Amino acid sequence: NHVLRKYIVEIGGVYDFAAVVTSDNWISKRAIVTGAGKGIGRATALALARCGAEVVAVTRTRADLDSLLLECPSIKPVCVNLGDWGATEEALREAGGNVDLLVNNAAYATLQPFLEVTPDQFDISFNINVKAVLHVSQIVARGMKARGTGGSIVNISSQASQCALQDHTVYCATKGALDMLTKVMALELGPYQIRVNSVNPTVVMTKMGRLAWSDPGKAKTMTSRIPLGRFAEVEDVVNSILFLLSDKSSMTNGVTLPVDGGFLAC
Repeated sequence: NHVLRKYIVEIGGVYDFAAVVTSDNWISKRAIVTGAGKGIGRATALALARCGAEVVAVTRTRADLDSLLLECPSIKPVCVNLGDWGATEEALREAGGNVDLLVNNAAYATLQPFLEVTPDQFDISFNINVKAVLHVSQIVARGMKARGTGGSIVNISSQASQCALQDHTVYCATKGALDMLTKVMALELGPYQIRVNSVNPTVVMTKMGRLAWSDPGKAKTMTSRIPLGRFAEVEDVVNSILFLLSDKSSMTNGVTLPVDGGFLAC
């Protein structure tokens, strides 16, 4: 059983992911996941719910929330555009409750060569990828601080934060900013026992990822630079997120964790 597994892990000093996802410490936790309608966010929300956490799923697309609730009725839906500061404040306040875990997954991506970057695409990207993360984290962290119980925040960044990619001018810039935001949050919130880390994946095989990289020639240009020779699966990223949210990473703070098969190591 999970109690025995956890005992073996703690006494034997061997990490067992099964002990993380089945241990009782998830049962009393409340989590917010943004961008929860699709891909990594959706899989993370479902994984947390299966672990026993109370999950608030945030996305701007009602149809995605409806399908998510059909899959997992226990999830609490919040439909809001995180680019709207006032609406976000109101929506998260109405969601209520004490939040222990936050996954900032919502993001916006558009590809433009440097010389063709437009002001509107720049503003939209930074508004969602950086400003919204700051805002949602402020709301959640204030509650964590007031309760004095600490918490864990995971920001979903990218390998693009640390490596220049063709036509990714604005996206790379937003993810670089997000990594530094993560570090400053870790510095300032750490004294309140609020840990903040980021996960930095390579290309992930979500539905969108599979479509975008379906051409073998295009895929080869990226996988040839990854020592493991493949893209990440959604569960690869979710597993890293769950680890950083869990008590098993209680001394991990301010880290940008690559989930990239070694791409950034080369």
